[in-house]
Amino acid sequence: MPLFEGFPPEVLEPLARQMALRSYPVSQAILLQNDWGSAVYFILEGWVKIRTHDGEGREVTLTILGPGEIFGEMAALDEAPRSSDVIALTPTKVCCLPAQDFLAFLTAHAQAGIRLAQLMSRRLRQLNRRLQLREASSVARVADILLFLAESRGRVSRSGVEIPNLPHRELSSLSGLARETVTRVLAKLEQEELIRRDRSRDILCIPQMEALEKLVG
Repeated sequence: MPLFEGFPPEVLEPLARQMALRSYPVSQAILLQNDWGSAVYFILEGWVKIRTHDGEGREVTLTILGPGEIFGEMAALDEAPRSSDVIALTPTKVCCLPAQDFLAFLTAHAQAGIRLAQLMSRRLRQLNRRLQLREASSVARVADILLFLAESRGRVSRSGVEIPNLPHRELSSLSGLARETVTRVLAKLEQEELIRRDRSRDILCIPQMEALEKLVG
């Protein structure tokens, strides 16, 4: 996991002994908004969404996280209730670390604190970019979500960059578009060979990132 890269075993082993392994099925809530933050979570397998609700009660997906990433750190840092829900999108395994052990690790190792700050800054920049595109075309907004997933969660293969083939309702919540609109845009992108769907592996492949970037402008 990026947060722990480069630290010797004698530093990480005591931390690992404090962790608990937990598994969650699809659609299971891992954390709920307004719960108190007594632990920090590290994703070993699977994908989760961070969600909240707007003033009218509609679900808003803030981001999607995958293997190697962390969540629950904000409530641990500011000793406040959780600000959002975390829901398993796929069968998910996480390591759970008590908040006090996480904070002690950050206090003792400044490099880890710097990495955590960089991670939080990157997430904020991604969110700001999506907000700036709220007035853009539907094609640009869907393309931007696919680029966001590719840049932060993608895996490079011979055929391009592979990302999870997320349900259209999740892409809808991320982009702020109606699900029907997302479906129509994805069909258009697939027809133009800007994306390819491999349903047998449940992934979506982007052959040329530059082609999608041109749609965003």
